[in-house]
Amino acid sequence: MKKAQLVIRILLGFMLVIFGLNKFLQFMPMPAMPEAANEFMNALVNSGYLLIIVALIEVIGGIMLLINRYQPLVLVMVFPIIVNAFLFHLFLDPVGIGGAFFASVMNVFLLFANKESYASLFKAK
Repeated sequence: MKKAQLVIRILLGFMLVIFGLNKFLQFMPMPAMPEAANEFMNALVNSGYLLIIVALIEVIGGIMLLINRYQPLVLVMVFPIIVNAFLFHLFLDPVGIGGAFFASVMNVFLLFANKESYASLFKAK
């Protein structure tokens, strides 16, 4: 189980760093997407800040996973980004859903592997 956690943590970390950096450096070409998906992406870019914040969280979170620091916090911070990527592909661009699905599964696996870190969040007071 520990080896699986290590491998998945490193894979998710690299995935976050690569896709986060790509938002800044655009070293991977954007594939053709349906019109609704293009409109959504344009809205993120035109906001002037949202895509930058997402990219920063991905890069910083990915680095933190790679060096194994603040893993429980990082997993919670990137969860909404990964879920949104999955839903984006599910509803707007199904062709690219594979990577988002893989990232979602890795994130959920690591969240459950670290469930003791979240125990206090679910205690009623």
